[in-house]
Amino acid sequence: MIEIKNIEKSFGGIKILKGVSTVFETGKTNLIIGQSGSGKTVLLKSLLGIHTPEVGTISFDGRIYSDLDSDEKRELRTEIGMLFQGSALFDSMTVSENVGFPLRMFTNDDKHKIQDRVDFVLKRVNLLDSHHKLPSEISGGMQKRVAIARAIVNNPKYLFCDEPNSGLDPNTATLIDNLIKEITEEYNITTVINTHDMNSVMEIGENIIFLKNGLKEWEGTKEEIFRTDNAAIVDFVYSSNLFKKVREAYLKE
Repeated sequence: MIEIKNIEKSFGGIKILKGVSTVFETGKTNLIIGQSGSGKTVLLKSLLGIHTPEVGTISFDGRIYSDLDSDEKRELRTEIGMLFQGSALFDSMTVSENVGFPLRMFTNDDKHKIQDRVDFVLKRVNLLDSHHKLPSEISGGMQKRVAIARAIVNNPKYLFCDEPNSGLDPNTATLIDNLIKEITEEYNITTVINTHDMNSVMEIGENIIFLKNGLKEWEGTKEEIFRTDNAAIVDFVYSSNLFKKVREAYLKE
């Protein structure tokens, strides 16, 4: 579980996050949504320790990040997996080498133990036959699955995903959504996803926070989105005619 309490973050005297509080639950897909400039990327980077809020606290299963010493922060980072927007694979490394990179960097495991773990996670994302391929030799969806394998190879407690469906076609995006959800439940991870993809919201939005102008404007589940009368999130989520029709049909039931 990750709990944030009343965090505020400013840049150049402009307040970007304005007293945001929430709980990201373990074993669930927690989504951060909002328009560009709403503060969702700043919030994600604050959770990762890249930005330091001026006010408020961020705690990981009771450990307040700002209270940790450098060794404790380093230990916490080994418990975090990160799925970057563009996959961020190393072009000159094979799929196997990319996935094993965090283990070579942050553990003292021998090469055989590392390879066993790499094999395990590649099998989990259905890429067991791609070990020796380079990123340029596989599709965008496969690259994303490699990135997921790398993010979970160190068996993290916390998984952060930044726009995981960026650049993917709808069918592949749905596969990636479902894979993230399955892994979250299977390994009981606290997963936080920064997304603008409303299909992801409707597919896997177990716990959603909606930011607007640096404030937490709304919080709930994908089912509750259909029933909310909050004008800001209704305008945001149902800007397309498709979702408007889905909501209208849901409310008639």
